[in-house]
Amino acid sequence: MKKLLVLSVAIPALLSSCGNNQAAKETEDQKISQQAIEIHDEIMPQISTFDKNTVIIDSILTNLDKIKAANTALDTTNSRSELVKLKSDLEAATDNMMTWMKDYDPVNEDQAYQQKMLDRVVEMKKQFEDAAALSKTTLAPFNR
Repeated sequence: MKKLLVLSVAIPALLSSCGNNQAAKETEDQKISQQAIEIHDEIMPQISTFDKNTVIIDSILTNLDKIKAANTALDTTNSRSELVKLKSDLEAATDNMMTWMKDYDPVNEDQAYQQKMLDRVVEMKKQFEDAAALSKTTLAPFNR
């Protein structure tokens, strides 16, 4: 009888603790997923600026001879190189975001997967910050 009493208390307690562990795991997965989404939501609006800057770069590159005539001190070789690099960086950041969004599954319950995707979006945030900073410095001489 004592064994039955012990089992009747121990089994529900054991099951309860397993359920708590599962709930804690789900909560941690959800936190990681939420962090990834928050970073995405923070940097995603920059894509429209990156797209506009790409169009501006194309226009500058097309009209670089005219710009040089108006600003004879402009080093067009260096400017062309910087603008091409900037355009490449902006497009790479945008493409990276599109790939991440296509690959990301917010309901995936694998914590390792969620952490990997969070790490990718954190790296992407750095990529976006670098591209935005480079845009400001590279396009500054052409903003008149």
